[in-house]
Amino acid sequence: MVTHKRDTFTHVDDSGQPAMVDVSGKAVSVREALAECRVRFPVAIAASLREQGMSTAKGPVIATAIIAGTQAVKQTSALIPFCHPLPIDACRIEAAWLGENILNLTCHVRTCHRTGVEMEALTGATLAALTVYDMCKALSHRIVLGPARLLAKSGGKQDFGKEKLR
Repeated sequence: MVTHKRDTFTHVDDSGQPAMVDVSGKAVSVREALAECRVRFPVAIAASLREQGMSTAKGPVIATAIIAGTQAVKQTSALIPFCHPLPIDACRIEAAWLGENILNLTCHVRTCHRTGVEMEALTGATLAALTVYDMCKALSHRIVLGPARLLAKSGGKQDFGKEKLR
């Protein structure tokens, strides 16, 4: 069995077993995170979607993705085993075209708690992108998701990209 130092892997206890991190000793502070996930369409499909106002036979693509991503943010701790259940104070999902065929979905999450919301932001952006795929898959199976990445976080020990948080 491989054992890891606690300072290397925070979700592993002293005996090498998986464990949720104890955040009870951390200070409560405003925590924010911003993540994105991209959806790349074949150029002709992207053009068609734009002409149709981002609506398919399944309904309004962006509105549905925003709702799904928001629900995902609130359910992150049920999906990812060691995520703490958190009160979500704010969640905003936005969609914007990058060039002619890449739809960028961003998710900005805020809480006032003892632990960050990076996983919530990543889950929201990714599930919004998955929903776009689901709404559009009848048009093409050549739609590509990703990359998904964290753009910024603040309120914890290691802030980064703070200027991107609005």
